[in-house]
Amino acid sequence: MSRENREQTMSNWLSGSVVANNFNFHYHRTGGDKPPLVLAHGITDNGLCWTRTAEALEKEYDLIMVDARGHGLSDAPETGYTPEDRAADLAGFIEALNLDRPYLMGHSMGADTVALTAAYYPHLVGCAILEDPPWYEGLVSEESRETSTGQWHANLLEQKSRTFEALVTAAREEHPQWSAIEFGAWAQAKLQVSPDVLRVIRELRPHWRETVAKITCPTLLITGDPKLGGLVTSEVAAEVARLCPHVSLAPIAGAGHSVRREQFEQFINIVTVFLAGM
Repeated sequence: MSRENREQTMSNWLSGSVVANNFNFHYHRTGGDKPPLVLAHGITDNGLCWTRTAEALEKEYDLIMVDARGHGLSDAPETGYTPEDRAADLAGFIEALNLDRPYLMGHSMGADTVALTAAYYPHLVGCAILEDPPWYEGLVSEESRETSTGQWHANLLEQKSRTFEALVTAAREEHPQWSAIEFGAWAQAKLQVSPDVLRVIRELRPHWRETVAKITCPTLLITGDPKLGGLVTSEVAAEVARLCPHVSLAPIAGAGHSVRREQFEQFINIVTVFLAGM
C-alpha cells in the first residue's frame, strides 16, 4: 500500500511512501490521469534531482520520482545494492503503485536499474530511456572497483560534513552550466544518502551485454561526450544497438555524464519525441 500527501509546493505535487521488496520507498509524483513515467536517479542523488525534467513533462505525463534504496527518504539498509536488488526494488515499486506498464527513465545507476528491470521484468515496462548508464567496454577489475569505491567514500564523507549552503555554493562553482533549479536537490541528496550505497560501485559487473540482449521494449539510449565525462563511448553505444534491435541511440554533443543538466533543451526535445511515439 502507498501513503500519499499533497505537498504545498508551486507544482502541488504528491509525496508518498510505499512498501516494495520489504522496504519503504519514498517518492514524489506530479499526478493526474496521464501515462505514468517513473524516474530513477543516479547514485548519491534523490528523486527530486529530476525536478526540472518533471516540470517540463508534467503536462503530458504523471511523473513519479522515486528515492532509491539508501537515498533520499527511502529505507537505507546496510546491504542489498546488487544489480538484482536494484531491479527487484524498482519492479516492486511499480507493482506496489499498481502502475500499468509505465514508461521508465533513469540516469547513471538509475539507467542501469531501468535496463535491468526492462530485461528481467518485461511485463512491467512500457518503454525505457537510459541516460548514460555506467556501461564500459572492457572488464573493470576488482582492484579498480575498490579504489573507485574508496575515492567515492572519502568524497561523500567530505560532502556530508558540509552545510547545505556550502554544498550549493560548491556545486554552483563546479557546474556553472547547470540551471539554478538543480543545486538544491543535488545538495540535499548528498546530506540524505547513506554511504552504504557505494556498495553499488563494488557490485558493478559486466552484465550490461546480457541485460541489453534481453530488452524487448522500445528503448532510448542517451549519451554524452566521453571527453566531457560521459561514460558510454560510441563503441559501447554501437554494441548496444547491435545487441538489441529495440534500442535507438541519441548522442548529445556538449554534455558529459549529467546529460540533462548540461544540455537540457536537447535532452528534453529528444525525450519528448521518443515518448510521443509510444
